[in-house]
Amino acid sequence: MTNKGFSHIGLSTLDLDATCDFYEGVLGFKPVRCDIVAIREGGRIRHVFFDTGQGQLLAFMEARQVPGIPAHYDTGINRGLGVPHAFYHFAFEAGSEAQLEGKRAELLAKGVDVTEVVDHDWAKSIYFKDPNGVQLEYCCYTRALGEDDARMQVRAEISVRGSGSTRTACSRRGPAIRCRWPAEGPTVRVKGSAHSFGSTTTT
Repeated sequence: MTNKGFSHIGLSTLDLDATCDFYEGVLGFKPVRCDIVAIREGGRIRHVFFDTGQGQLLAFMEARQVPGIPAHYDTGINRGLGVPHAFYHFAFEAGSEAQLEGKRAELLAKGVDVTEVVDHDWAKSIYFKDPNGVQLEYCCYTRALGEDDARMQVRAEISVRGSGSTRTACSRRGPAIRCRWPAEGPTVRVKGSAHSFGSTTTT
């Protein structure tokens, strides 16, 4: 049996119009399938699939007046569960380091709060959130993963104290990139780099 990656990931929203404006208007993901599902017991569900590239889709459902489904709930997933923002997140492929920088500049120009580039040793990333509070990421590989990467071992030191702000070096090699990470959650230090599990806003 061969692995072929994801077909789609399904999420929910309380405001499908704002979600569509963000994913199509800001991220440029084209909606390729849009459904209205009538519920026999009452109400309806709107369902939209966005093409994120490589044939992989991201879908959102919005329920309205459906019995048994609350009118209000936390669509940010992590907030509702009371866990750090990085526990549930979704990463899109940036393509290259240059394209990652380009994505960051594009998001900033469109008014999106986005982190500086974070160096994970094997990949680089930027982090931001959608209108639902879902943690999103653009990521690119910076090297091939090897056998050592596949071995479970201690690579990080984590603090669960999330008060105040922490100024850390975000780059593992070369000149340090200085950035401020608001600490709504734990800060993780991985072999010389650090990443906050809290808000994605930088100052």
